[in-house]
Amino acid sequence: MHMDMMDNTFMLAGPVKLHPRVLQAMSHPSIAHRSPEFAEVLLEVRDLLKYLFQADRPVAVISGSGTAGVESAVAGLIGKGDRMLSLDNGKFGERVGGIAKVFGETKTIGAPWGTHFDLDAVAAELETGAYRAIALCHNETSTAMTNDAMAIGRLAKKNDVLFLLDGITSVGGLDVRPREMNADIVVFGSQKCIGAPAGLSAVSVSDALLEELRTDNAYYLNLKKHIAKLDEGSTPYTPAIHLLMGFREALRMVKEDGLQNRIAGYAAMADATRAAASALGLRLYPDPHYASNTVSGFWLPEGVGDKQFRGALKDKYSVIVAGAQDAIKGKVFRIGHMGLANWTELVATFGAIEAVLLQNGYSFEVGTGVAEVIRRMP
Repeated sequence: MHMDMMDNTFMLAGPVKLHPRVLQAMSHPSIAHRSPEFAEVLLEVRDLLKYLFQADRPVAVISGSGTAGVESAVAGLIGKGDRMLSLDNGKFGERVGGIAKVFGETKTIGAPWGTHFDLDAVAAELETGAYRAIALCHNETSTAMTNDAMAIGRLAKKNDVLFLLDGITSVGGLDVRPREMNADIVVFGSQKCIGAPAGLSAVSVSDALLEELRTDNAYYLNLKKHIAKLDEGSTPYTPAIHLLMGFREALRMVKEDGLQNRIAGYAAMADATRAAASALGLRLYPDPHYASNTVSGFWLPEGVGDKQFRGALKDKYSVIVAGAQDAIKGKVFRIGHMGLANWTELVATFGAIEAVLLQNGYSFEVGTGVAEVIRRMP
């Protein structure tokens, strides 16, 4: 049996599956991107993004993935002669630091993957007064952990340093509040928590920072220009029209459901996922104190290979879960429970996981993982 691309249980941490409403919205006939009709689309997207970001602040939408959004934010913050402190405890924190090196000077404070930063070390570095900005990946999907954005925001404010928050896999899935977090710029990716098509990013900027944004570092990714144009119901350059149509529909669905209801639902599914895995004797990968509510990571049992495990899930049971990267590649697997992931799919996922583990000689009490999910179903 081979996985059916049209009918499967898709439990990645992004891109996530798309609702038929979103797919239908993307089938809209071509529309002129400078027309009044498309201006209405963009203005609605702008207002829905403010709801999603939980902040009535200037926003931009960019035809480019979350990495493009981060790059536009970095380019708006630092240039030659400026220094950014970059926090790195996973693949995407590492990426933010790599982008910062393109535009200015950067120093990295790292922590072993799956663990949190030493906040005292971060505080001591900021107290040197050498930095214009600090950057943090809030929800590090490579390690399935959520970093303490509130604590970093407090340190940034105390030291009068600008705070860039990569919220690509937290906005819309965790309770991200830019003002309370003292985050001057927050970046969001379309293909994660809200179940929109991949290829778009959005950036929220504080009112105070807007006039200070640099415009000499980027052309296409000139953040200030994107913000100004969106307020006019336009974009600086030709946008990804059909992606934006689907994006609007996904944002509408978030508002219909209620953002806080979505966030609470992801938290409940995360709790069930961790409980089910624990019942099977699977060890959580990151520090449990910082375990993410949008994606969970677990060590593979000894003697069970990543390829045979995830391959069997996919080919025999049409269940898709994620592997890992770099030093933990082949050792850790990840289950996404964001976007449109639902309880029935989580039950099916653990049913398939139990079957594959059993077939690989792993010892456990059959049905215990599935039972933990069922006990927590609303």
